[in-house]
Order: sequence, then C-alpha cells, then structure tokens
Amino acid sequence: MINILLCGNQKVFDGALTELISITNKTKETIKCYIFTMDVSRIKPEYTCITDEQIKFLNKVVKAKKQENEVIKLDITNLYEEEFGKCKNETAYCTPYTLLRLLADLVPEMPDKILYLDIDMMAGDDISKLYNIDVSEYEYAAVREKYGSIFIWPDYINAGMLLLNMKKIKETGLLEKARDLIKTKKMLFADQDAIYRSTTKKLLLPRIYNEQSKFNKKDTVICHFCKRLLLLPYPRTENYKQWHIEKVHKVLKCYAFDKDLEEYVKLKEEYEKEEKIYE
Repeated sequence: MINILLCGNQKVFDGALTELISITNKTKETIKCYIFTMDVSRIKPEYTCITDEQIKFLNKVVKAKKQENEVIKLDITNLYEEEFGKCKNETAYCTPYTLLRLLADLVPEMPDKILYLDIDMMAGDDISKLYNIDVSEYEYAAVREKYGSIFIWPDYINAGMLLLNMKKIKETGLLEKARDLIKTKKMLFADQDAIYRSTTKKLLLPRIYNEQSKFNKKDTVICHFCKRLLLLPYPRTENYKQWHIEKVHKVLKCYAFDKDLEEYVKLKEEYEKEEKIYE
C-alpha cells in the first residue's frame, strides 16, 4: 500500500487527474490517495472544496487501474480556521492550500507513512522506488530546492515532495513547530520555510525524486512542473503545468508524459460530458 497526500480546491482537479494517471500507470502497488481540501471562499470566491463529483470521478479512474485503489476527500476547513485563519501567512506566495499539509498530524485518518506531493507533479517511474525508502530514523525525506539550495542554504529543501514519517514527526513536534512559525512570523516561502526551520532530522534524496527543471530525463521518478527562473535572453519566470499540454510541448520541450496526457484528455472529455448530464 502506497499512501499519498494531495491538497487543494476544486481547481486542482486537472493536476490530481494527470498526476494520478501517471502514478497508477506506472506502479502495481495499491494506491490510497488522501486529498485535503477546505472552503475559504471568504478569501477568494474560487477557494472552495474539491467537489464530491470530482472525487467520484478520480476514484473511478484509479479503480479502473486496480480495484483496491482509492481516493479519499477530507474537508478540514474547521481545522484550518482554528490553526491558520487570518494568520500572517494566509496570503503568502501561493494559495492557503499549501498550508494544509502542516495539519497532517492533527488528522486522525493519516497513516504512519505518507507521500505528500504537490499537484503539479508527474510520475516518470514506479513511485514505490521512492515510497519504499527507509525513513524510520528521519522526520521526512526530501530533495534540495533547485534555487534555494544556492541562494538560501545548501540543504534547503523543495517541499513539493515530502516522504513523511508521521510517527517521528509527532515525536519531535515538527509540524506543531512549523504551525507556530506560520502563525507568528511572516515568511517568504511560508510552508516550505516553516518546515525547513522546524526540522530535526531529514534525509536528502537525489534529484530524480523531485526533478525541478529537466523534464525528459529517463531516470526521473517524480517530475515537478514548478515555476522556473530563466535568465536569458532576459530575466523572467515560467510556470507551465503538466495539463498545459501545448506549452509543455512547445516551451518545455517535454514529451516524456505524452501517453499519460493523452489519457488525461480523453478522461477530461468524459468527465465534462458527465457533468453536462447532471447539470
């Protein structure tokens, strides 16, 4: 059993669908995917929970690969509001949904080991190669952040992929300490900074487990379609996600996930047809 944690609102559906397609196409192990969601439409109207219809469709997709696979929606709005409502980092560089992973130790359903993944990731290989890494002596395993490890600190992590040892995390109070920082100190990279500063012991993994810039490498296990900093011909950033298929091809020159994305296009059309039927 591979336990996965995703976080987001109804707008992460395309990311969850593409990501789960890529994962279930490449691993034979049973997948249990928890999705933390919440309604904070008080901040923005679109900040609403991922819908039950979206979860139902994601379940249908993963179960078509293996009947034991499962997607579970966990609405933790009340927990978020208790811990982070109107805090200093609620309007940080990303959406408040990035803070949801910091509540994992307070959610009873969470297993002792879970793989957190950002919604803009794709599996390039069997993720059991990552999940089965021994983290029994560590709070988590992660990969260095491409830019942060140069400009911030040599062991600064990218929190888009975290192989979490929840038992150890509860012992050391990692997430509790991170929450305290979120509530009291404004930080540039809020959740990521809070995790890094609160860490007692982490395992640093090779870039293949969170590849942040080279999208066609054959040995990549997890590919991260995160924001990129480009210096030439002029300084700028690019932020194309895996479901932006035309940009993935033309700008990123990435074709490694074409089979997964072809399946995504067909399934997205199927989902949209089903939605029209029930409107």
